[in-house]
Amino acid sequence: MRHHILLPTDFSDNAWSAALYALNLYASEPCTFYFSHAWTFLNSGARSHIPQSAIEPVQNKLKKKLMALKDHAILESKDRDHTFETIFSEGSVLDCMEVAVKKHNIRLVVMGTKGATGAQEFLYGSNTVTVMNKMRHCPVLLIPGNFEYVKPNNMVFPTKFNRFYGEELKFIKEIADLHGSKIEIVHINKKDKLEDTQLENVDMLKTYFKNYDINFNWLTESGKKEQIITRFIKENKSNILTMINFEHSFVEKLIKEPVIKKMGYHSIIPFLVIPRVD
Repeated sequence: MRHHILLPTDFSDNAWSAALYALNLYASEPCTFYFSHAWTFLNSGARSHIPQSAIEPVQNKLKKKLMALKDHAILESKDRDHTFETIFSEGSVLDCMEVAVKKHNIRLVVMGTKGATGAQEFLYGSNTVTVMNKMRHCPVLLIPGNFEYVKPNNMVFPTKFNRFYGEELKFIKEIADLHGSKIEIVHINKKDKLEDTQLENVDMLKTYFKNYDINFNWLTESGKKEQIITRFIKENKSNILTMINFEHSFVEKLIKEPVIKKMGYHSIIPFLVIPRVD
């Protein structure tokens, strides 16, 4: 099966690091990678007052940068079954990504978490947080600034066991199949505190991952969830954090469960956000 992977770029070093991570993650797999750049006026109201003759040189320059990026990636992926395409779009990052995901049958979006301005909050505080909370069509893999590729031998999957995830978990299986990853399932509470429904979901997870190397971890320490998870990641030398984004809006997440947003700001390893399948 050929994988179609979207690589949004703002031409920053971090965006390139994220692209390299994707190339290495799927080094042994046939893939088509799409470098995409979404361009828009900072002041959208000014668009109608600027002639196309003034806009075209700017857009053409960006398109050339996309082609240069493609050529660079081809050199990096020599001897691999990888092909590359470029997408230049006018509009918001999220809107352009959603169009590309549907048009090109994208299975995964891989993007950096630090923008070309060098300010951590610039991309993560706006575009990236928006994407990871509102992208409902495919998983998003977020790569920390200047992160060098490490084979994902150990994956962390925090869960409350409140529902059983079926379709959503296929992507975790896929990465585990590719790299022989161990799956650390994490719950922040004691096992004997689980309700009947949660216990049933634990059993279903055991069955679902019966042919995989999994381990259930019951974290009983007190503190903020994102700090507990970060400590676990460091202690276990984990390589990928993955979570199911089960809320339906950014506002709901702020009110009910801010841990995904907070982990996004502070994650020290690649962070895979999988949308809930309703």
